[in-house]
Amino acid sequence: MPGALEGLRVVDLSRVLGGPYCAQMLADHGADVIKVEPPQGDETRTWGPPFDKEGISAYFAGINRNKRTIALDLSKSEGREVLLKLLAEADVLIDNFKTGTMEKWGIGYADTLAKKFPCLVHARVSGFGEDGPLGGFPGYDAMVQASAGLVSVNGSPESGPVRVGVPVVDLSTGMNACIGILMALYERNRSGKGQFIDATLYDSAIALHQPHAPNYFTAGQKPKLVGNSHGSLVPYSNFPTRGRNIAIAAGNDGQFRKLAQMLGKPDLAQDPRFKTNKDRVAHRLELEAELRELLKDRDADSFSIELMQGGVPSGAVLEVPDVMEHPHTKHRDMVWEKDGYRNVGNPVKLSRTPAGVRSKPRKFGFDTKAVLAEAGYSAAEIDRLVATGIALTEIKKA
Repeated sequence: MPGALEGLRVVDLSRVLGGPYCAQMLADHGADVIKVEPPQGDETRTWGPPFDKEGISAYFAGINRNKRTIALDLSKSEGREVLLKLLAEADVLIDNFKTGTMEKWGIGYADTLAKKFPCLVHARVSGFGEDGPLGGFPGYDAMVQASAGLVSVNGSPESGPVRVGVPVVDLSTGMNACIGILMALYERNRSGKGQFIDATLYDSAIALHQPHAPNYFTAGQKPKLVGNSHGSLVPYSNFPTRGRNIAIAAGNDGQFRKLAQMLGKPDLAQDPRFKTNKDRVAHRLELEAELRELLKDRDADSFSIELMQGGVPSGAVLEVPDVMEHPHTKHRDMVWEKDGYRNVGNPVKLSRTPAGVRSKPRKFGFDTKAVLAEAGYSAAEIDRLVATGIALTEIKKA
């Protein structure tokens, strides 16, 4: 069945994580994505081990399925000419070059692309944007987590500030770029015009500050490190059991009463220190001490299900292998497999036009000749582009 974005042509010039993740979201839903790599390849091809049997890194494989892969040297004018020929048939362009690079090459959006291709939607993923006090600086997930305040709110008093363990800034920026592209395409139906989308790691990281930013704006509160706990909701933490830890998120007074009942201590919910969430926040340490004692001999896996069945949000603290092999993960189609490729699926579920895996991540330059032929180049012209290093089928060694 065709995906929702069948017929959409995307040229993806991006590398590393945010941009490629955005492009993969579109590709999973049927867009024809042409990934254009530089002569040295997307650097995540070397980010390993592990590598699969074809030498493709797991990191690269996680964000580059369902794409056709070509390589061009865009630092050369003839390489940019090939790109312009591809863009003539494209709806979307994604790049994450350092700001100013496309303009330096004479193919910036405002001066060139918008005039040459007025229907083109051009999304740029960057660290901090083009201007402003930090404009033009490069951005990577870990350092933007730090500079945008996410590290400062993650961790415990014992650990100190800690980086979030997944690249949440890169991934959220990729999602925001994807949302922006779809918004621009929808608006294009009305205006007939494309537009430029400016998606930055810095903006995306700041937008994740819930509830810390509202707390600051409302009451001037500076967040404190609370580890697995929550500054505004108690109990909302994880606790040791006789096996793995258990996470409990009693989001309201009713759920807390159910929790106390199921723990065999219903009077806990009537204790003046714990009757309302406001009370429980004020006496968080005392309540968490009570819960640790009541939970220490429980089994996290079975008791978390009992709690869920009783109306109390809960979950055993599972590790990655547990999650990937979990029956509900399989039920939700969140592990995709094809031709030896196995990775997480797409979380956006559409009823009539579901996402799917059509092709696994490809070797460098796998589709270079085919895409150039499709763009109208003759066999002799393609051979010349490859011989001169404008188009590549193998990674150019430094």
